[in-house]
Amino acid sequence: MKKKLFTKNCLSHHVMLTLFVAFALIISSSAFASSMKLYNGKPAKYVFFFIGDGMGIPQRTAAENYMEKRLLVDTFPAQGITTTHAADRFITGSAASATALGCGQKTNIGVIGMTPNHQSVKSVAHLAKGKGMKVGIISSVSIDHATPAAFYAHVPKRSQYYDIAVQLSESGFDFFGGGGLKDTTDKKKKSSNYRGDALGLIKKAGYKIVTNKADFMALKKRDGKVLAWNAWLQDGKAMPYKMDMTEKDITLAQFTSKAIEMLDNSKGFFLMVEGGKIDWACHANDATASIINTIAFDEAVKVAVNFARKKPNDTLIVVTGDHECGGLTLGFAGTKYATNFDILSHQKISFQKFTDEIFKKFKAKGNSTFNDIKPLITRYFGLRFKGDTKDGLVLQDYQVKMLEDAFVQSMAGKRVRSKDPITALLYGGYEPLTVTITHVLNNKAGLAWTSYKHTGVPVTTSAKGLGEEIFNGYYDNTDVAKKIMTVMGIAPKVYFSFKEDTMKLAANH
Repeated sequence: MKKKLFTKNCLSHHVMLTLFVAFALIISSSAFASSMKLYNGKPAKYVFFFIGDGMGIPQRTAAENYMEKRLLVDTFPAQGITTTHAADRFITGSAASATALGCGQKTNIGVIGMTPNHQSVKSVAHLAKGKGMKVGIISSVSIDHATPAAFYAHVPKRSQYYDIAVQLSESGFDFFGGGGLKDTTDKKKKSSNYRGDALGLIKKAGYKIVTNKADFMALKKRDGKVLAWNAWLQDGKAMPYKMDMTEKDITLAQFTSKAIEMLDNSKGFFLMVEGGKIDWACHANDATASIINTIAFDEAVKVAVNFARKKPNDTLIVVTGDHECGGLTLGFAGTKYATNFDILSHQKISFQKFTDEIFKKFKAKGNSTFNDIKPLITRYFGLRFKGDTKDGLVLQDYQVKMLEDAFVQSMAGKRVRSKDPITALLYGGYEPLTVTITHVLNNKAGLAWTSYKHTGVPVTTSAKGLGEEIFNGYYDNTDVAKKIMTVMGIAPKVYFSFKEDTMKLAANH
């Protein structure tokens, strides 16, 4: 009897303890929420939200040292530090981080626009549309990629590209631009609710599809809703790296400028712009491509700043990163305290273009030697072999050995997704020779990498305009969305969407 009573009392104490802990968590979370800086003035009419994918503090700093001047975003009056963890992992992914930034909701890795248990939540873009504002979504990667998708779609898995494209057609948003669509026919069989060609559904929903620069630049407001992408989609239906572009390509700044032209109206607009290829360059450990795309991203921000000068009392511009990528270090053991960012200017094309065009043609010739590739390494990356000149670009013996070993791996076809841990650490699933070239060049400049993936370090959030002061300080990425809500005149909380077909879609996965 005493034993039963003891068990009952223990259970009672356990329940009480659980309730106490839960109550304490509610109180502490409420206290944290109440300490978040909020805005309660006149709502902004024009809201710009720029997200540099993979753009951490090192990426910003590297770009500034390369240019030898400050980025425009780093001159903004408000500068905050933002944490980035996901609901189920310390080092986040783009789907979870975009859902946090866009919806104010922590979620699990790979989940877009939903809670961890797959309840759909509304983004600040949805809320803006609900206020009667026009909405634009731009990305330098595919427009159905994780970051842009989190502002208009709700899917349990970011790989559901077909479902995301269908939801684009249903969004009612006014302008989509940048990269293309990865799967409009469900060729990868990721959907359980196939409804026909998604591009056809987008057209049926009233969107004008534009796929070349001439037609894009000629767009007028009377054209109505638009889905536009660059004619040349370099990789993964994404825009080319900025350093590979020609006059035929549409820049991120041009997409931003045209979006403003198309969206500007008496009720205002919300525009999200993602610099997605900063992240892709960092995954491949190509510092030069990352830096030049960061500068291109900053040029897109400049377009918004120029707009805000005309309407300073009605505009908010927020710039952040969703996470850092690559573990970029501003310093390298081999150069000790020395850095020379000018060395990076000798790289003429991105790792992607070198791999897809230059090295691919070289390999196709067959029976080529390392000596045959040397002139191409010098031509496109500036690295010189002994006997040329004596400057920072001349390769040391150990660096030549690194390139020779990588060349052997590349020519043997030992490349992507190798299960060998040493190969994976050396090349990260990328073309061995190409990634080794960028490693050597970056090291000579005094830069290095610790990863081919994201890292967990906080990022910088910058703001300018109406309500800018609330973006100072240290806060979580979910707070960014809630702060933007308050500047839009909306209560800062997570807004749930109970759209029947969205919930049905979630239940089927």
